[in-house]
Amino acid sequence: MGKERIPEAAIRRLPVYLRVLEELSEDGVDVVSSAELAARAGFSSEQIRKDLAYFGAFGTRGVGYDPVVLSSKLKRILGLTGDVKVALVGAGNLGTALARHNLNRHKEVRISAIFDRDWDKVGKSIAGVEILPIEDLEKVIRAQGIKMAIIAVPAVEAQAVADQLMAAGVEAILNFSPAKLQSRPGTYIQSIDLMTELQALAYYTTPNSGSARLAGDEREVSEGEVSTV
Repeated sequence: MGKERIPEAAIRRLPVYLRVLEELSEDGVDVVSSAELAARAGFSSEQIRKDLAYFGAFGTRGVGYDPVVLSSKLKRILGLTGDVKVALVGAGNLGTALARHNLNRHKEVRISAIFDRDWDKVGKSIAGVEILPIEDLEKVIRAQGIKMAIIAVPAVEAQAVADQLMAAGVEAILNFSPAKLQSRPGTYIQSIDLMTELQALAYYTTPNSGSARLAGDEREVSEGEVSTV
């Protein structure tokens, strides 16, 4: 089955399964059932079996999965069998936080190049990775063979940065700017707008959040009535 035929949601669940399997391996667990894997991962056993079925047959019916073997297969599916290099564009507060978190926590996916257009930042380092001028972006990305990138720049700059990255051969981009980016064929862009996520999350902190009541105006508008607000 081609990549385009596999649901994005299924792909996004695979790293969760991988993390749980690695924890089980560290705990010395030799076999895990789909029910046990589901309990740890937070998804149903049926969902896990369905997700894995997109990629082939795994485990032994009535027995379960070998955490080490399944971890290895998931890493191969996700392309995590080697050192996956990532470029980060934007060394502001968000970019710095992302870089420090990545460099301290992740082994397979590693930020190996950081770029910024602010010459006051160029030449400095974040967790041992030097900040390079954005003018060097294409040259460095091609030299390192980087295929993934993170955008952490203001919205007005984001599309131009994305265009540079795609021109350099980047195939997957994680966009933290609030801009809606246009991609090219063969490039996947995933956007995360932190402010929008927080604003949506705030809904669940309000009283009667499930009632869909508008605060400050509890008047009911009957069918056919025209609001003048």
